[in-house]
Amino acid sequence: MNKTKNKLVPELRFPEFKDDAEWEEKSIGMICKITNGKSNAQDHIDNGKYPLFDRSEVIKESNNFIFDCEAVIIPGEGMRFIPKYYKGKFDLHQRAYALKDFSSNGLFIYYLMLNNSNLLSQKAVQSTVLSLRLPILQEFPIQIPQKKQEQKKIADFLSSLDEILTLHKDKLDALKNHKKGLLQNLFPKEGRKIPELRFKEFKNDWQEIKLGQVCTYFKGFAFQSKEYTSNGRRIVRVSDMGFDYIKDETNAIYIDENKVELYKRWELKKNDLIITTVGSKPPVYDSLVGRTIVVKSKDENSLLNQNSVCLRANELIEQKFLNSLFKRNIYIAFIESIIRGNANQGSIALVDLFEYKFFLPELKEQEKIAECLSAVDNLITSQTNKIEQLKDHKKGLMQRLFPKIV
Repeated sequence: MNKTKNKLVPELRFPEFKDDAEWEEKSIGMICKITNGKSNAQDHIDNGKYPLFDRSEVIKESNNFIFDCEAVIIPGEGMRFIPKYYKGKFDLHQRAYALKDFSSNGLFIYYLMLNNSNLLSQKAVQSTVLSLRLPILQEFPIQIPQKKQEQKKIADFLSSLDEILTLHKDKLDALKNHKKGLLQNLFPKEGRKIPELRFKEFKNDWQEIKLGQVCTYFKGFAFQSKEYTSNGRRIVRVSDMGFDYIKDETNAIYIDENKVELYKRWELKKNDLIITTVGSKPPVYDSLVGRTIVVKSKDENSLLNQNSVCLRANELIEQKFLNSLFKRNIYIAFIESIIRGNANQGSIALVDLFEYKFFLPELKEQEKIAECLSAVDNLITSQTNKIEQLKDHKKGLMQRLFPKIV
């Protein structure tokens, strides 16, 4: 590829097109037909025959289809307008749009709109949520190469990167499924005192015990918003926690480093176990009350905010073994049994949480199991990092494969 600085020519251009004319500026409505769907939320059905695209980033299913074509699907409402590409029969929500009947390369248009998704958000109408009206979309300005061969070259190149990403995501899913299988087999099933899969040097029965017997704990502190600063020591809130990780610092809050000494008792250490005591009820698992997060090195020394509790192992249990107990279906079922609250939001009391029962082996066997699971976790982390690096690489290439709009 060659570099160029012309206004409507990308920074990176394939050699065979380096002497071609500048790209053309058009509106989306000039190169395709745009239509919205007719379906509603009740048309969603599990295990349906066809994909149902709506305003969310999750693709649902339906037994009906209203289109059979190549299309770029864009949500009509939301906070982000991330396009999807599909070729075949599909159903479409009434507040989502299908771009179809392209006079240009359809896959190229998908990548172009993906690269411009932030601009779509800027042009959307501000309401309860951002709203992308049909005239806005029809008049949305785009820049395209005059030759379809160049459009196809860019689309094929980016598609090949997506294929590599898919392979790495499949590998990550396989690792996660492997860990799920280990969690099922390295711990006793209901009604049994020993697991199905066991290291040969261990023979003794496991002993039933309650969570409250094997750990110390501290509850998060109710920090005051007037003390928040833009830098310093991070405060970890429930809203900063995904299903099993602490999110990056994009929307983080902090407290002045000079005040940290006052709050030392709420300081987190590596491998601490955090359990949220407020949150959603199942099946909304990403914000589930009772979800567990293991503190990583990057979050060590952060301060724990209210509505969560930190657990630390006592002499009866190995910390990493303790941390592994909470990704099993039996724990999710237990949380469901102790949730208090209304239809959508729930809370759990520590007195109930500490009644959680499980079987515990001797310390040496705990260490062996923890090492096994930790090795798989390391592979999962490594694979996750590879995927993020590939995503960053693709994003950087896309920014240079399309002209910068000033």
